[in-house]
Amino acid sequence: MSSDYDYSDEDADYYDDEDEDMMSTEEDGKHAPPPPGSAPSDDEMDMDDFRVPQRAVRKAYEVEHEPLPQSAVEKLMSADVEHISGIFGVEASTAALLLRNMNWNKERLIEKYMDNASGVSVAAGISIPSRKSLSPSLAGPERSQSASSSARSGGLRRPIRQTPVPTPKPEPFVCPICYDDSQTAFSALACDHKFCAGCWNAYATSKIREEGEHAIRCMAEGCALITPDSFVRTTLAEDTATWERFNELLVRHFVASNPSLKYCPYPSCTFTVMCSAAASRSSLTTIVPTVSCGASVNPPHTFCFGCPIEVDHRPVICGVAKMWLRKCRDDSETANWIKSNTKECAKCQSTIEKNGGCNHMTCKKCKHEFCWVCMGPWSEHGTAWYSCNRYDEKAGIDARDAQSKSRASLERYLHYYNRWANHEQSAKLSVELYTKTEKKMEEMQITSDLTWIEVQFMKKAVDEVEKCRMTLKWTYAMAYYLEKGNQKELFEDNQRDLERAVEDLSELLESSIDTEAISTLRQKVTDKTVYVSKRNEIMLDDTAKGFQEGRWTWNVSVEGFD
Repeated sequence: MSSDYDYSDEDADYYDDEDEDMMSTEEDGKHAPPPPGSAPSDDEMDMDDFRVPQRAVRKAYEVEHEPLPQSAVEKLMSADVEHISGIFGVEASTAALLLRNMNWNKERLIEKYMDNASGVSVAAGISIPSRKSLSPSLAGPERSQSASSSARSGGLRRPIRQTPVPTPKPEPFVCPICYDDSQTAFSALACDHKFCAGCWNAYATSKIREEGEHAIRCMAEGCALITPDSFVRTTLAEDTATWERFNELLVRHFVASNPSLKYCPYPSCTFTVMCSAAASRSSLTTIVPTVSCGASVNPPHTFCFGCPIEVDHRPVICGVAKMWLRKCRDDSETANWIKSNTKECAKCQSTIEKNGGCNHMTCKKCKHEFCWVCMGPWSEHGTAWYSCNRYDEKAGIDARDAQSKSRASLERYLHYYNRWANHEQSAKLSVELYTKTEKKMEEMQITSDLTWIEVQFMKKAVDEVEKCRMTLKWTYAMAYYLEKGNQKELFEDNQRDLERAVEDLSELLESSIDTEAISTLRQKVTDKTVYVSKRNEIMLDDTAKGFQEGRWTWNVSVEGFD
């Protein structure tokens, strides 16, 4: 008795032949086309459902962002304008003025406009305020005067003889700005303040070119109406350069009002970056939003999206990076040096610097004599100037402790600052290193059978060294503020491994070329470059995960942390 699931060798051969045919068909890429008008089979539809496009896995220290050219930003603006125009039933120019007045906050605009449409329109410079009716106090005297005159006339009205009034000849309109009676073209907004086309053109050009204004108000004194875009375009006439500048100002206002957009800070770059992950302040405590604008340049424009620091300051977050730069700029460390190398007179508090080996000090200002070691009066130290028996005196202990703490604080700061500045200086010297490396690449190409493409491993190594030195530079800024503990020790272990690998690779790049060992040098440099890149990735990845998991603790108060 056979089962429905039993199969014979013939069946197996049949299925194998069919499978081979299917595989050969797939390999040749020649699928039989479906008959005209036929729908795809269920199997094909199921396979299409499971075809998911492969996406690169984003690392922990990377943030999702999208580079946008100016045309893409203009499309975002147009979409917002069309959205508001469709909801309110107004023209696109009116919707644009409403959005700009609310800093492109659509939700807030809709709420305010639904509550008080006329008030929002007045605030946006679209319409003029409604005229208030006359108060009864102003109309009262006229009514009373009329009533008294009627009473005097006994209630009788005399017939008034009407004479025809000649119609005055209309005078030609003169522009109130230039008073040029030869002008024939005039323009006005809804306020009906007329000015000649020449004055409008000069006024709009000055506002756009010199003042960088995108909200151009009416020229009449006290008028708050704003010119719509169509009016500005007509006013500028053939001046396309000023019109392009006007559109650029509108884009800049849109980008500045949107927290998820930021202009590339590099000079003459017009690209914008969208990064929704770093749009809020709270997110800057867990990520370092380093982005690239996408411009076709080498090296790429890389900067921080979350703060004004225009460089990649990974792995340290924005708040700590700004604190470190502020500390390096201000005079706090000068004060620490003064505290460490000088003392104050116990009597007049004058600052005194020791310039000799004798501990018997005399203040030049008040002539007070004291011991430099314990800060106690010299009269209590006996006759031997080199003998100090006041070490246990409370005042002397406090003075020595204060000086020791100040000196320790200064030494700790200098430890991190010197290493931070050293890597920064090394990174700045990368231009010189690139020049030396290029000469070595040319020498290797001449003295060996390697092509120019094959000697590019040297340039890649220099690129990796420069990138890792920037990482190491900012690790010292982070380590300065990290609280002591196991997490800091692990952080410093990763820092040590990366720094050692970078120095080894730098030494290989600086070494002279032996023509007989170029292949060996190539292998060593390539291997070390890969290792350095991996160490840098480990450093960045572990630090980023530490921020996301809340592992890092600080020895000072950091913005955004409780």
